[in-house]
Amino acid sequence: MRSVWAVLLSFWVACSSPTPEVLPLPPGFPPPRIPTDNLLTAQKVELGRFLFYDQRLSGNGTQACASCHKQEQAFTDGRALGLGSTGELHSRSPMSLANVVYAPSLTWANPLLVSLEQQALVPLFGEHPVELGLAGKEDELLLRLRAQPQYQRLFAEAFPEQAEPISLHAIQHALSSFQRTLVSGRSAYDRYAYDHDQAALSDAAKRGMDLFFSERLECFHCHGGFLFADAVHQNTTFDEANFHNNGLYNLDVKGSYPSGNQGVYELTGKDRDRGRFRAPSLRNIAVTAPYMHDGSLATLEDVLAHYARGGRLIPSGPNAGDGARNPNKSVFVRPFDLSQAERADVIEFLRSLTDFEFLKDPRFASPF
Repeated sequence: MRSVWAVLLSFWVACSSPTPEVLPLPPGFPPPRIPTDNLLTAQKVELGRFLFYDQRLSGNGTQACASCHKQEQAFTDGRALGLGSTGELHSRSPMSLANVVYAPSLTWANPLLVSLEQQALVPLFGEHPVELGLAGKEDELLLRLRAQPQYQRLFAEAFPEQAEPISLHAIQHALSSFQRTLVSGRSAYDRYAYDHDQAALSDAAKRGMDLFFSERLECFHCHGGFLFADAVHQNTTFDEANFHNNGLYNLDVKGSYPSGNQGVYELTGKDRDRGRFRAPSLRNIAVTAPYMHDGSLATLEDVLAHYARGGRLIPSGPNAGDGARNPNKSVFVRPFDLSQAERADVIEFLRSLTDFEFLKDPRFASPF
């Protein structure tokens, strides 16, 4: 029987392949799903790039989408917790937008949020927390954009069939189109795996790769496939977003995470969902510190130590508890021993997943 999440995702099955000119794919990457009601065009992508970097898309004109999603950091921002345009500190860190076209769900812990068009409304108009702070200011936003000759041209080119092309619908579709082009797949690992360049990886990285994909460490169960995370695409048979408890917290011996930040539980109210979050892609992981949904692990070495222990021990303070004993913890998070040399090899492999071309590709940079 299909899960409820699979049913909720099924509306996205109708799709069309983008042209290589609009969305060139690296070797090893399958064709993504593009909604038939928002097919990719070069004009929509270019408009979306302008909007993504424009501070007019915040209520007080101080932030753009790019303020929390910076290209040089794989479209994260280096903060442990997000910071909204009004100065409100969020409870979670901004996720990377690299390869978001393949994401089975969006944000850290919402299995119902599955389309980029739908998700665009969250940072624009969300109030809990405030991100771009445009709640109640939709008309003001449209007036700002309509006053710009450049946007008059860009919207008309992107949506020529619309009598009034500058609309919220068009903003959602253009932003989503640009984000779908943020495909990253030219790391040293990719040159080794797909271009068969044996020299692309160091010997240390190759040893680390063997450890990563071993049953000894179990990493690949949650970070597998071409994306090093769950993915949906045109060749996917089952569409299901998976969420995992990795033993980061265990406040009350019953599996609780900090109040208001308990993962899927915040939506379902089911105890088994406490601490379940989406496993992010490990691509470009070396430039997206700090780690975990709340940025509570500073380095890759910290992350590896966390998993080697089988869960994090917080000996004192408001979040004290032994995550290794969390009753909801994934069966794949279990202790393992590594020598210092082996730890260094695993880290070297993770660093080999950095796509330096992506981090400075002018197609994704600010047009201003």
